[in-house]
Amino acid sequence: MNKVVKLQFVTKADLKQWWEKSYGPEADLKWMQFNGPYFQDPVLTWEAFYDHHLTRSVNNPMRKRIIYNGTIVGELSAYWTDGTLKQWLELGIVLFDSDSWGHGIGTAAFRLWIQEMFDLFSYLPHVGFTTWSGNKGMQVLGEKVGMTKEGVIRNVRYWKSDYYDAIKYGILRNEIKQF
Repeated sequence: MNKVVKLQFVTKADLKQWWEKSYGPEADLKWMQFNGPYFQDPVLTWEAFYDHHLTRSVNNPMRKRIIYNGTIVGELSAYWTDGTLKQWLELGIVLFDSDSWGHGIGTAAFRLWIQEMFDLFSYLPHVGFTTWSGNKGMQVLGEKVGMTKEGVIRNVRYWKSDYYDAIKYGILRNEIKQF
């Protein structure tokens, strides 16, 4: 069986399945332990998820679903760190089911996402992401896709009575030839 990773726009019709995979009663919420848990984001109800994503995510080129073998397995995001200047783009990825971690799905999806963002914003020389020292999977992902660890801000993420580092990764347009 050929395993295929695709990125797809979010449609209104996808919202219910996306919520079920990410927050629904049967969802594997382990991803929330690594996706900035220090922000203490709530598990979203269907109504809150729908209200948030209907206007922010549907047909937004900076939000995509990760499809693996025809099923939603995660999401990708991009946002401007510098607001309306639109010169500093940060990326994000979440795989919802922890059973899908470590199988190359995230790596394949993130490579596609990096390329897509460079294609969409042809003037940008750099894209990156920020994670924390408690998320080893994101650090490995950054290395696998050829990103450089560009910075460590020590002891700024407070979670469960302990401090963790914020870690920044990035890649320049001219470094993605290896894709």
